[in-house]
Amino acid sequence: MKTNVQKKRIFLPYLLLLPSLIILAMFVFYPFVKNIILSLTMTDVQGNIVKFVGFKNYARLFSNKTFLNSLSISFRFALIVGIPAFVIGFALALAATEQKRGSRIYETMYTMPLVIAAAPASVIWYMVFAPNTGMLNYLLHSNNAWLANPSSAIWCVAAVTVWSNLGMNVIFLLTGFRNVPPELIESSKIDGAGYWTRVRKVVVPMASPQIFFVVFYNIVTSFQTFAQVRLLTDGGPYYSTNVLIFQIYKEAFYNSRFYTACTMSVVLFFIIFVITRVQFFFEKKGVHY
Repeated sequence: MKTNVQKKRIFLPYLLLLPSLIILAMFVFYPFVKNIILSLTMTDVQGNIVKFVGFKNYARLFSNKTFLNSLSISFRFALIVGIPAFVIGFALALAATEQKRGSRIYETMYTMPLVIAAAPASVIWYMVFAPNTGMLNYLLHSNNAWLANPSSAIWCVAAVTVWSNLGMNVIFLLTGFRNVPPELIESSKIDGAGYWTRVRKVVVPMASPQIFFVVFYNIVTSFQTFAQVRLLTDGGPYYSTNVLIFQIYKEAFYNSRFYTACTMSVVLFFIIFVITRVQFFFEKKGVHY
């Protein structure tokens, strides 16, 4: 027979978790289930269910040119953001690996974008890209409307997203690089390995968990980029920056088609889920702990 003390010890962890579980149930699990249900129905302008249609919403969605265009732009945007964000973060973290006098100053400068919210950051960058008084045009002695040009708008939004992600990238990569055992570095030097050989053969394998996380972090956050698109281009010009998450917002709050927005949300969730599963698959093969 279990004593009262033993019973209390069994239920205590669940009791401590209860507040968090309640919050998760209210703001994560319930909305997620409700979203799936709404994606299988037709709704009125208030979002109330009118009738059940099953998977017809999904069939109609994949014949919608606007949705397919948004999906294509989202994948392109993820590529444009993911590669530069990782390369720049890698270079800055590598340059800051060796601690020297005054290194705290530029380490702080590298990570400052992390503490600036997306909305004020977008406003600041909007002033940089402004056609007449913008800093970029001043430096280039030009008068380009960067955010009004379909060919350059997506690159501008991507640049802001890369800048916003830079702090997180540097923090994780710098942690991984500095956790490489010094004796491995010294041993490779004794064996005659040059700097880039040490980076390729020693630093990168030892920091592979952080590198792997940063790569997929940039990909996932690029699919979730909303504030920059909303404030800089509003999905334009000519739908050139109309990424999927912004199209979801427009369907729900501009067009009052909540069922379409929910259907798109499920597709976006599935995309991120697949990316996450790919991450775990390659993690077992390419990451060294």
